[in-house]
Amino acid sequence: MTFNVTEVLEIPIGVGSITVESLLYFAVILVVGVAVARVVSTNVRRALMERLPKSERELLVKLVYYGIVLWALVIALPQLKFDLSGLLVAGGIAGLVIGFASQSVVSNLVSGLFLMFEHPIKIGDGINVAGVSGSVEDIRILSTIVKTHDGIFTRIPNEKVFTSNITNYVHNAARRFEYQISVRYEDDADAAIRIIKEVIWTHPFALKSPAPSVFVDNFGDDGVNLTAYIWAPARNWWDVRTSLLWQIKQKLEENGIEMPYPQRTVWFADELKVTTGDTGTKGAEE
Repeated sequence: MTFNVTEVLEIPIGVGSITVESLLYFAVILVVGVAVARVVSTNVRRALMERLPKSERELLVKLVYYGIVLWALVIALPQLKFDLSGLLVAGGIAGLVIGFASQSVVSNLVSGLFLMFEHPIKIGDGINVAGVSGSVEDIRILSTIVKTHDGIFTRIPNEKVFTSNITNYVHNAARRFEYQISVRYEDDADAAIRIIKEVIWTHPFALKSPAPSVFVDNFGDDGVNLTAYIWAPARNWWDVRTSLLWQIKQKLEENGIEMPYPQRTVWFADELKVTTGDTGTKGAEE
């Protein structure tokens, strides 16, 4: 007696026209789909380990896992002679209805995924996006939470974040700021530049590279206008900017260099003085 594999695979199992072969194909496709779903979901979990809170990360991992399993099931069902046409039509209609109803939700979800993988911002960054300035407190699947400089938490939909111009103040390691400093015309501008540079170089957080730059920018109505370009670590930028200017002012005054006061020179015509004097005299005599 010979064993014929083909005949065995073609044996019906007693449910419609389903055979052992079709049942085997169904099982293989489903097992492969589950295996792929586990591998992909594990990699997604690892990739989002430090980018999302645990609750949102696990929710996204489950969506990926069951989405792949469902896709494998749809591919495998025709092996059991299951007609998907009616299901696809009903699913298509339901999908259109749900799609229109949740258009903004899906858009925010997709934008959130792009933000997670592109990571133009991360938690703790100082940013300006959609007219809101502050630090990033949380990046969720549907929205981003920004804490403004006055302590107000603002929720921005991820679609608006992704499609807006994002200014990230701390993405670069260093950030530049500038001062406009005026000295009197009678003061030595070269000495003022030298003193300002000395103060900058002695500050612990003022960067040496890129080097600071101090120069005469223009001649103002009241004095010589100097411009100072200074680089500082992005995380310490605000502290350096607010403390260094006062130190420069004090050092300049210690060396006899002062800020000019607004001044105006008024010229009187000699004829006007004489006429005014004559008129006043005549009036007094009368």
